[in-house]
Amino acid sequence: MREKILQIVEKNSRINLSELAVILGVEEEDVINEMAAMEEEGVICGYHTLIDWEKTEIEKVSALIEVRVTPQRGQGFDNIAERIYKYPEVNAVYLISGGYDLLVTLEGKSLKEIATFVSDKLSTLESVLSTATHFILKKYKDHGTVLSRKKKDEREIYIP
Repeated sequence: MREKILQIVEKNSRINLSELAVILGVEEEDVINEMAAMEEEGVICGYHTLIDWEKTEIEKVSALIEVRVTPQRGQGFDNIAERIYKYPEVNAVYLISGGYDLLVTLEGKSLKEIATFVSDKLSTLESVLSTATHFILKKYKDHGTVLSRKKKDEREIYIP
C-alpha cells in the first residue's frame, strides 16, 4: 500500500484522502495513518505546487549551476553541499556523476541576480574549484507535468 500511496501522492498531493482510500480499496483511517507515518519517518518530506511562471506577470529566471569542489577529509561532499543549500536562493543541490560534483538549481529575478549569486557567494566558497552556469530558457516538462503544450492548429483549410 505504501508504494501505491507514494506514486499517487507524488503526482497529486492535493488528492482527498477518502478518495485515495477508495482508489486503494482500503479504509480512510488506514491511509491517514500511513501518510502520518511516512511524514514522521521523513519519507514524505513536503508538499509543493508546480507553477508555470511563464503564464504569470512575475519575472523569474532559473538556472542550473554545475559546481566542481574539493571534498573535505572525513566529510566528503556533505559539508559543502550543506553550506550551499542554506542559501535561500537555492532550490536544490544534488551530488552528481561526471565532470562536476554538485548540481545546484536556483531562481532569481534576473540573469544578473543569478550571476551575482554565483560570483559573490558560490564561487568564493573555499572548497569550490569551478562553476558552470546554465540558464533555463524554457521548461517543457517539470516534475512529470507537461508545461508547454503545442497549440492546436485552428486555421481553416482552403480548398479551391
